[in-house]
Amino acid sequence: MNTTNKIIIIDLESTCWEGSTGEYQRKHSEIIEIGVCILDRETGEVTQNEGILLKPVHSEVSAFCTKLTSLTAEMLESEGITLAQACTILSEKYNAAEYTWASYGGYDRTMLTEQCRRFNVAYPMSEDHINVKVLFSETKRLKKGIGMSGALKMIKVPLDGTHHRGMDDARNIAQILKWIFSK
Repeated sequence: MNTTNKIIIIDLESTCWEGSTGEYQRKHSEIIEIGVCILDRETGEVTQNEGILLKPVHSEVSAFCTKLTSLTAEMLESEGITLAQACTILSEKYNAAEYTWASYGGYDRTMLTEQCRRFNVAYPMSEDHINVKVLFSETKRLKKGIGMSGALKMIKVPLDGTHHRGMDDARNIAQILKWIFSK
C-alpha cells in the first residue's frame, strides 16, 4: 500500500439495540453518523473534523442507541441526510477515493461497503485502508486488539469529546494514528 500524506479518518455510528447479536446487527443496522477528519502525516495536524448525520431508512434509533451515541431520532430526522448524499460529501469534499483512509477496526470498512451495496450507492472510499486497531496492536506488541479508549489510555492521550460520537471518535483515532506514525 502506498499511504498518502493526508489520511482520511472515518468512524461510523449505526443503529443498535441492547442484547442484539452480531448477525442481527449486521442485517438490520444502518449508519446514522459518519465522523470524519483528515490527518496530515507530515505536520500531525487534524483538520476538517465533522459528523455527517444520516436518517435511517429501515431501522429506528433505540433508547439504548441514544444512550450510547447521544444521537436521537429527532436529531437525525431534522439534521440527517441520505447515505447517497453523505457519500457524495465524502467524494466531493474529501476526495475520498484519492486518499488512504483509516478506521479503528474493520467494522467501519465492512459496514460502509455493505450499506453502499444495500442502498445501491457508489462506494466513495479508496481501496487503501489502514486498520488502526491492528496497527496499534502491532506497534505496541499486544497479543490482542484493544478498544479505542483503551489505546488512548495506553499512550496517555485523554479521550476528547463524547465516546461513540463519530465526529469525536474520528478525531481521537487520528491522535492514535499520529502517535503510531511518530514511532
